[in-house]
Amino acid sequence: MIEQIKKQISESIQTKQELLQNHELLLNIQKVAELSIKIYADSGKMLLAGNGGSAADAQHIAAELVGRYAFDRASLSAIALTTDTSALTAIGNDYGYDQIFSRQLEGLGSSGDIFIGISTSGNSRNIINAFKSAKQKKITTVALTGRDGGEMAKISDISIVVPSSQTPRIQEAHILIGHILCDIIEREIFCD
Repeated sequence: MIEQIKKQISESIQTKQELLQNHELLLNIQKVAELSIKIYADSGKMLLAGNGGSAADAQHIAAELVGRYAFDRASLSAIALTTDTSALTAIGNDYGYDQIFSRQLEGLGSSGDIFIGISTSGNSRNIINAFKSAKQKKITTVALTGRDGGEMAKISDISIVVPSSQTPRIQEAHILIGHILCDIIEREIFCD
């Protein structure tokens, strides 16, 4: 078992080393952070969504922004579209699972907001549909993916593609990237 534990840790470290050495990826994280800061300065909000573990990541990032990440400060507007079970089940029942996020974006999103769609494959149909709704409302879209980025990376305004094909490693990198974004946003807005 110890060897398996070491293998998992080593693979996680290797993925993060690849993140560290990928200049384009680092620049895209910076772009998302800068854009988020501007959106908050203009009274906009961040909306996030994903499925399964990515839904948990969306909720985690939103909680860090609404609550706090590293220190006490005013709350920032962030909504995980994965949390309202009545909306999810009603939309899923009436329109189909592929529309659960796009319908919420239509009602909750505004021009000038940012939507972060999280999917390890980059091919989650309900996130792709949400990107389409976001574009109609002039909401900036960010794909947080892995593998080759999938369709999401092709249609998003900014894509952050974790260089891995292993779902657990991609998910570990996604929450690291989420924490980096929260840290930068919080410090830039509240630490003058």
